[in-house]
Amino acid sequence: MKFSDLKLSSSIQKALLDLNYETPTPIQEKAIPIILEQKDLLGCAQTGTGKTAAFALPILHILEQRKQNVGPRQVHTLILTPTRELAIQIYDNFKDYGKYMNLKMATAYGGVGIQPQIRALQNGVDVLVATPGRLLDLIVQRHLMLNKVQMFVLDEADRMLDMGFIQDIKRIIPLLPSQRHSLFFSATMPSDILKLAQTILKNPEQVAVTPVATTAEKINQSVMYVDRPNKRELLKHLLNSSELKKVIVFTRTKFGANRVAEILQKLRITAAAIHGNKSQSARQKALEGFRDGQIRVLIATDIVARGIDVDGITHVINYEIPNQPESYVHRIGRTARAGAEGIAISFCELEEKSFIRDIEKTIGLKIPVVVDHPYHSKMVEQAGIVSSGKAKAMIEQKEKKSGAHRSSNGKKRFRPGGRSFKSKSQGKNK
Repeated sequence: MKFSDLKLSSSIQKALLDLNYETPTPIQEKAIPIILEQKDLLGCAQTGTGKTAAFALPILHILEQRKQNVGPRQVHTLILTPTRELAIQIYDNFKDYGKYMNLKMATAYGGVGIQPQIRALQNGVDVLVATPGRLLDLIVQRHLMLNKVQMFVLDEADRMLDMGFIQDIKRIIPLLPSQRHSLFFSATMPSDILKLAQTILKNPEQVAVTPVATTAEKINQSVMYVDRPNKRELLKHLLNSSELKKVIVFTRTKFGANRVAEILQKLRITAAAIHGNKSQSARQKALEGFRDGQIRVLIATDIVARGIDVDGITHVINYEIPNQPESYVHRIGRTARAGAEGIAISFCELEEKSFIRDIEKTIGLKIPVVVDHPYHSKMVEQAGIVSSGKAKAMIEQKEKKSGAHRSSNGKKRFRPGGRSFKSKSQGKNK
C-alpha cells in the first residue's frame, strides 16, 4: 500500500510528497482508515512506529472536509500529551502535514510564559496540542473552553500515568462533550491503562502493531559489564570511534546527566544535558543543536525519553540502566526510527545486574554481552543477582583493593556483537 491509496485529501497528499512519505507504516495503514470512518480507536504502538502521522493525517482530513469556523477560546481537536517536547513535536508534525490547509493550530505547555499561549487561543484554534497541567491552567483562568471539542487524542497514556497525570486527566475528561471522536494511544496496555481507556472510548476499534514492551528488530543491543568508577572511562573509549555520530546517553538522575555532560565537554566533545530542571528554551536549544548535528551527544533522563524524536540517531547508551523494563524499551527506541537501523549499548555495574535480568524477561531476548573492551569487569560478569546493599559493599571492597582507576590504553576496535557500528538511516516517517 502507498499513501496515495489512502483516502486522504489532495492537500495532505501534496504535503506527504514534499516530505518524501511514500509507504505507510503498519500503524498508519491500520489506523488511518478507522479514524477516517470516525470510529473511536484504542492503539497500542511503540514510539518510532509512525504513530503521530497515524492520527494526525486523518484528523487533518476530517477538519478540512468539515470546514467549520471555530469560536473564541474554543478548540475543535485536542491532543493531550505528557511532555513539552512531545507537544512541540506533534505540533510541528501537524504543521508539516497541514501546510497546504488554512487551519489554526497552537500548543500549550508549561515551563514558558503563558501570555503567548493565551493570545494564540483568543480567537479559537482548530488543533491544540497540550500538556495536562498547562491545559488546566488555561481552563481555570477562563482562556479556554473544551465544550466544542469534536476530536480528542490521548497520546502516550502509559507515560501519563507514570508521570502522575492521572488526576489531571480525570479532571479534563468531564469537560469534554460526551459526543466526540476519541483516540487513545499507549505503548503498553496494563490493566490500569485499559480501565482508563474504557472511561474515554465508546466501542473502540483496536489496533496493535507490536507486542507489549518489545524492542525494534533493527536495534543491535548489547550489554557491557563495568565497575561503576570505570563507566566514564568506558564512555570516553567508545566515543573515540567516529562511528558514534549522533548519540543519546541516558542517566537515571538530573545530576547524573549534568555530570556526564560536563565530563564530555571537558574532553571537547560537543554535548548537552536535557532534563526536567532545564528551562524550556535550554531544552529546545539542546534538541535543535542535536537535531542539526551541532551537538554530537545528548544526555537525557527518562522523563524526556519519549520526547526525543530525532532522525539519524546512531547509538543509544544506557550509562545507567533503568529499573523499569518499559523505560529501557522507550530509551533504545530513540534509535532505529521508521525502519532505520541502530545500536543500543548498556553499561551494567553490579547493582544493575538484576535490572538486566528483568529487561530480558520483558523483551523476551537475551542481550549479548560484549567483553572486548578495556574496562570489562569479570566480577560483575560472574556475580549472581545480589541485593543493592551487598552489591555496594562488594564494589567498595573491590575499589579499595584495586586503588586507582584503570587507564584507557586499549586501541582495539570495538564492534558490539561482532558487528560494525555503522547504521543506515532510512526515511523520515514520524
